[in-house]
Parts: sequence; C-alpha cells; structure tokens
Amino acid sequence: MQISAYPSHGDPMFKNAFCLYYDGFRSMVLGRTLWKIILIKLFIMFAILKVFFFPNFLETHFDTDAERADHVLQNLTQPSSVNH
Repeated sequence: MQISAYPSHGDPMFKNAFCLYYDGFRSMVLGRTLWKIILIKLFIMFAILKVFFFPNFLETHFDTDAERADHVLQNLTQPSSVNH
C-alpha cells in the first residue's frame, strides 16, 4: 500500500491544481529562497512600516466609537470642494 501526500477526495480540478503546486514547490531550489525573500519583504511592508508611517488617526483623535463613526460619515458624505 502506497501512502500519498495528495488529497484523495473532492473535485478532480482542485486535486490536479493541488498536485501541480505541490510538485512544483517540492522541486524548487532557487524558488524557495525567492519565496522567503518575498515573505520577509511583505512582513516588513505590512507589519513594521505600518507602525511607523501609518498611525491610527481615528484612535488618536477620537475617544469613542460614536465620534469615530460620525467623523467618517461626515468625511464620506461631504461634497467635494474641487472645481471641475
């Protein structure tokens, strides 16, 4: 009896797609290094840079959720002051 890492149930299209990606990622050498670099860059962009460059404006300027909601509603519903 042979044990397979592939799923044995479900739609054949999903099984074929899973097998394609599983075999591709398993046989990568350079690709693994590139994926690690991509994941590290994404972590830096979304976790670290967000803290320093995108402060939570609503959290720092308003005390309650109702005040935050009113501010957002007013800014979303105001007509634009740009002349066309």
